[in-house]
Amino acid sequence: MISPELNREVGKAIAGGRPVVALESTVISHGLPYPENLQTALAMEEIIRKSGAVPATIAIVSGCLRVGLEARELELFASTEGISKLSRNSLVHCLVTGGNGSLTVAATMIVAHLSGIQVFATGGIGGVHKGGSETFDVSADLHELAKTAVSVVSAGAKAILDIAMTLEVLESLGVPVLVFGADNFPAFWSRSSGIPAPLRVDSVEDIAIMHRKRNTLGLTGGQLIANPIPERDEIKREIIEPAVESATRDARKLGVRSKELTPFLLQKVLEATEGRSLRANVALLKNNAKLAAEIAVSISQLENPKPEIPMGRSIR
Repeated sequence: MISPELNREVGKAIAGGRPVVALESTVISHGLPYPENLQTALAMEEIIRKSGAVPATIAIVSGCLRVGLEARELELFASTEGISKLSRNSLVHCLVTGGNGSLTVAATMIVAHLSGIQVFATGGIGGVHKGGSETFDVSADLHELAKTAVSVVSAGAKAILDIAMTLEVLESLGVPVLVFGADNFPAFWSRSSGIPAPLRVDSVEDIAIMHRKRNTLGLTGGQLIANPIPERDEIKREIIEPAVESATRDARKLGVRSKELTPFLLQKVLEATEGRSLRANVALLKNNAKLAAEIAVSISQLENPKPEIPMGRSIR
């Protein structure tokens, strides 16, 4: 079995039973432009540390599976063109050929679970693209959520997707979709997709307990925590939806699909919103990092409860 290489901070945390949060490297290499990608990656790591957990950005560096990137490696992934974007199907190829690869949600979940990390923060999960019933363009993220026992915090599914169909697939796969503190499922840049929350949860402690209970019941797979973007940072649906529809039409005309489709759509939306979508993206990533850290801390406290001090006795 391939053993991931943990950096010193992550290795000490896992060995000591401390909370760790996995982070996705594709956000750095493909999700945001330079230098915002590097600044956001560093900010997310700092938010996680301040919340009491340890960040672990996951990637393949020169054919080595790395859990926890150093600052110079974050810079490499932020500023280098042509970094491979890896999912379940391409992960091993990059390891064998010795390349550099950023990991999608699905691949990050696999490596996080292999490393003993139970919580993962990202931006938005992949899902069923518009017209997916004809093109079969469905993200591997959905099937990974049904297989791998990691709690994933995102701002819902990316708004460029068919969100209703994405939720139908998740339901069919038996994946719990928990919306944090809201009655509607979020749509990445917007707080609400207009679709009711499959399940609502209002406390970090309940999310942690549910994560643990799934394991004790022997249920396979993880759970998706949909965390709405902060209200001050959102772009309303009536603004973002026309931009997404226009971008989708352009993609169809040009024949853009598969791995190239999501970056193409995100870039078109960025142009249409004159940069607002980028600012919202950064805000939701930071928001998700904070919630993920709080969940990881809560899980750690459940697994490693502090011993009670008997009444009438003192500790010297």
